[in-house]
Amino acid sequence: MTPNPNRFSTYTSTSVGTGSEEKKDDNKRDMWSSMLDSVASGKRLPEKNMLVLGGSVQSQREFLEALSSDSQRRNTDRANGAPPIANSFALGYTYYDVLDADQEDILARVSLSLLSSPSPAFASLIKPLLTPRTIPNTLIVILLDWTQPWSWMRQLREWLLLLRSVLLSLSPECKEAMEEVISSWRERGRTGGSVNLDGTGAVAAEGDVALPLGPGEWEDALGLPLCVVCQNSERIDYLEKSQGWKEEKFDLVLQYLRTALLRHGASLIYTSPTMVTPLQTMVHASLGIRSLLKRAPLKHNVIDRDKIIVPPNWDSWGKIRVLRDGFDVESISEGWSIDINQPFPAGGSSTTNDTEEGETFESNDQSEPEGSAVAMYEEQVQDTSLDTLQLVQGHIDTNKLEIPSVDTQAFLGNQLGRLEQQKKDEEKVTKENSFAQADTPDMISDHIGPVQFNMGGIQVDADDMVQRLKERQAYGHSPEPFAQDDEEDEEEEEDETQAEPSPQVDTVTLAKFFGNLMNRKPEARSP
Repeated sequence: MTPNPNRFSTYTSTSVGTGSEEKKDDNKRDMWSSMLDSVASGKRLPEKNMLVLGGSVQSQREFLEALSSDSQRRNTDRANGAPPIANSFALGYTYYDVLDADQEDILARVSLSLLSSPSPAFASLIKPLLTPRTIPNTLIVILLDWTQPWSWMRQLREWLLLLRSVLLSLSPECKEAMEEVISSWRERGRTGGSVNLDGTGAVAAEGDVALPLGPGEWEDALGLPLCVVCQNSERIDYLEKSQGWKEEKFDLVLQYLRTALLRHGASLIYTSPTMVTPLQTMVHASLGIRSLLKRAPLKHNVIDRDKIIVPPNWDSWGKIRVLRDGFDVESISEGWSIDINQPFPAGGSSTTNDTEEGETFESNDQSEPEGSAVAMYEEQVQDTSLDTLQLVQGHIDTNKLEIPSVDTQAFLGNQLGRLEQQKKDEEKVTKENSFAQADTPDMISDHIGPVQFNMGGIQVDADDMVQRLKERQAYGHSPEPFAQDDEEDEEEEEDETQAEPSPQVDTVTLAKFFGNLMNRKPEARSP
């Protein structure tokens, strides 16, 4: 067969064409992947974290409601319903979305971890929340309540001791991240500084000079920003009316808090559910959340006693002294340094927040170190409603009302001894009464036995004979029953139907006779 000169192979051309198409598909796939990734990253919400410590289950819920405005809550309810708040046991959790001023765009999502008790057992639950990625976006909030202002310094110390034990156990990477956070926070919001409180750049006004850190500032930095919220400030009026608190006492409480928080670079705010406060502005600025449409300024306020606002990096020893003369800020600051360098109390939390309003039960018997700021605070700020009870108990304890308990086994052993002694006493009294009330003839009869004698060849029992005579005498004195033939004429025939009494028998003489027989002594026989 003659070969075809026009014959050619299609393998090479097919192979080359397939390879080029695969390269084009790969390029298209890479292009779409990069576009999708860029869009996804642009829509990804900034994640912020908040660790809320202290307060009761209800007060934590009130704090979350204060952070969300009414319009935000309506928007959330309309979309998917309000997020649940799981804070009844151990470490709770919830979240909320921060909306922009137009209530359309979501600026960030804030995740809240809630803890009510400063127990060392919960340290292992807090540690996983702090990682090198989450530390730059984390804020710590400690809740205090105006129902127990006399225990604030003790509560604050316990929470800070728990936090320090957790932060010291973190990895080196986490500690490096905390160092970077604190170095940046020392300049945020400071007068004359280059960084605002929300982390944005600041333009210094003419004449403003950045001041260096003063005495007592940032001397015990935790590694994370801290905000202390004192709830229910409307109870200030109640304390003034019911317990006789004066302006000096309220200023003293504020000076103690400001002096302690100054060492940690923390902020302070008083809140109340009955009035609008800039809590939302302070918390969101501390987390670095800023609106693109509206910027709400945060101004300090240390004049209005129920609307206190102390932003971070604003306070100083000089401003604390001005509030009220006679306050030794240096000794209180040194005393607080002693307090937070103590080991955590062995008994755990000394204050429970689930008690009713105005009540507090504490169980911390450890003596405070010399120069302790907590001891000085509790000596000057006392719960006067407990003074009467403490005086009745014979001792004055200004911060707690104790009832020492006895060991269960010791208590039961003591009660057993008392019950046995009481039983013996009762048996003794019963025996004495029965002996005194006993019939003397019966006792003699029981002692000598029955008395019998022979009378005319008949054996007679004297006791039985006396008993029969008594019965016969009793029967002789009893009247005969009435004859009741006709009930209608009973009253008329009463005298006629009554039977005449039987003649009496002289039983006294017979009883005396037989008694003489029993008591007669045998005559001596003549020889």
